[in-house]
Amino acid sequence: MIASPSYSYISPEEYLQEEETSAIKHEYRNGDIYAMAGASNTHVIITLNIASMLRNHLRGRGCQAYIADTKAHIESIDTYYYPDVMVSCDERDRTFNNFLRYPCLIIEVLSPTTEGFDRGDKFADYRNIQSLEEYVLVSQTRINIEVFRRNPEGQWVLYPYGKGENIHLASVDFKCDVADVYEDVTFEAPQVTE
Repeated sequence: MIASPSYSYISPEEYLQEEETSAIKHEYRNGDIYAMAGASNTHVIITLNIASMLRNHLRGRGCQAYIADTKAHIESIDTYYYPDVMVSCDERDRTFNNFLRYPCLIIEVLSPTTEGFDRGDKFADYRNIQSLEEYVLVSQTRINIEVFRRNPEGQWVLYPYGKGENIHLASVDFKCDVADVYEDVTFEAPQVTE
């Protein structure tokens, strides 16, 4: 999401109708729409790695993985976001055509321009989804994955994962090596200044 919203209120119905024919994707928050920037190749590779592994893991389990073109609808606050990867195991979501209301897992691959929003306001908004059990932030600049898991008391607990570790997504009972998330990713060498 970029920081410049439109200047006139748009209803959720108008947003959905316009989004069906728009050449670019927009997120919707409290009556404002935000154009989405394109993703880097690294971002796309990481997203594809995660979605592919989840898709294979979920076969025959009654859950479905979705990627960047399916919106998360946070009904209680009239907000629509495009998560990088999302999983729903709720039959009610199968009745919607281009959004989900009951995901159990949302994954965002962090971009330098969106990281602050993904960690802050977007995470606060996602916490309004009662079905959401885990929110995952994946760095695209270094090997670092943060899993925020809702505990039985409703608090969000951080489970960080780094190089050489195995990630566990309890919401869908998925495990993999962190290295698998970053397969085929080449990180840029840090710039040396003299």
